[in-house]
Amino acid sequence: MIYKEKFKIGLKDVWKGKEVSNKAILEYLEDIASYHSDSVGYGINTTDSTHLTWLLLDWKVKIIKRPEYGQTLEIHTWSRYIVKCYAYRDFEIYDENNNLCVIASSKWLLINNQTAKIAKVEQEMADKYESELDKSVFEEKEIEKIKEPENYKSSIIYQVKRKDIDVIGHVHNLYYLDIAYETLPQEVYEQRPFNEIRIMYKKEIKLGDKVKCKYAYQNNKHIVGIKSQDEKTLHAIIELQ
Repeated sequence: MIYKEKFKIGLKDVWKGKEVSNKAILEYLEDIASYHSDSVGYGINTTDSTHLTWLLLDWKVKIIKRPEYGQTLEIHTWSRYIVKCYAYRDFEIYDENNNLCVIASSKWLLINNQTAKIAKVEQEMADKYESELDKSVFEEKEIEKIKEPENYKSSIIYQVKRKDIDVIGHVHNLYYLDIAYETLPQEVYEQRPFNEIRIMYKKEIKLGDKVKCKYAYQNNKHIVGIKSQDEKTLHAIIELQ
């Protein structure tokens, strides 16, 4: 089942001119994934009855052509496959001329919000998503893990603020990209927009936490590791290219 929605690029969605920003693209993808789950009975509106929620583990995004302010986009998403407690979801974004602009893949973990434990995706639930087993935007079936660099060039300390927190009390998925941008050296930051994005989420960050954000450049990729202040816990790794 391919689920489709239209999104219009607003003023807050563009950066440094008319082009859509990477954060806006991630926001569209997150929203349509939620709308799809709502439509099959496992979204945010049914969490109180099902006690199930999806936790995002990975993003892999490639921008092919960057749409501009005012354009109406058509976004397609589908469940690529579901195994045990995990689900893989892919996306395509098309502009008004039906040009393919963005492809993306993601990995999600099913959680019971009452017990805060991992939940198995039962067959009845999987059937409602009608996975498109033969349709993938990338050649790789799995999203490859990001290896943390052995050496970093610079770092900052970031204090989590109330504006960063989502409905379940953790730093919102989108704001990891914001934190990564804050970490980049100025000359790298000015190179935006980056057309390939990888985010691997490892451990949630909560209100009031201070995190150590470390920057490295290797294999033509700008890498930000977000760690606890004592560096014992890895919260996320972001790759930009």
